[in-house]
Amino acid sequence: MATELRHDLKLIAEMIEPGARVLDIGCGDGQLLEHLKTTKAAQGRGLELSQQNVNACVARGLSVIQGDADIDLVEYPSQVFDFVILSQTIQATRNPRAVLGHLLRIGRHVIVSLPNFGHWRVRLSLLVKGRMPRTHALDYSWYDTPNIHLCTIADFTALVRETDARIERALALDANGRTHPMGTDAWSPNIFAQGAIFQLVLR
Repeated sequence: MATELRHDLKLIAEMIEPGARVLDIGCGDGQLLEHLKTTKAAQGRGLELSQQNVNACVARGLSVIQGDADIDLVEYPSQVFDFVILSQTIQATRNPRAVLGHLLRIGRHVIVSLPNFGHWRVRLSLLVKGRMPRTHALDYSWYDTPNIHLCTIADFTALVRETDARIERALALDANGRTHPMGTDAWSPNIFAQGAIFQLVLR
């Protein structure tokens, strides 16, 4: 029995056009790809670091290979996918700027979701406790976290500007699963949103 999609993955799925060619990087066990295949007739491919997750994807009948976004994206030809997805993964890459550059080269549209390290609970925890915080979106201790480049929403929008990309759509995510459209220069999501989803294109 299929498990329910995470809220951010549902929102990403809504952004995908029917029949689109999709590459999901860091696709986990393939829930999103399977959903897109069955509901949008998407032609999905996946790249996943964990061999265990790759095996789970193959068991679902999905076309997923084992690979590392920091190393293997260079092998993909330009503009071969309609949508390239990087969900809750960019903060775990060694070179986020290079990875984002490859995403923009490979796909006509790029969708990135990320946790917001600028959320007020994170700021308050650092201020009061003086220790790296653990939240629902960032539920790791500092010594075992896969997140090596934590950033805020403002950090990511600054990176987008540096990579000559344009934000087509941006959604702020709150703790209750609600979404709010946000402007690229809005200050409040950087404090109050637990995460964000961006749809990008090259200028």
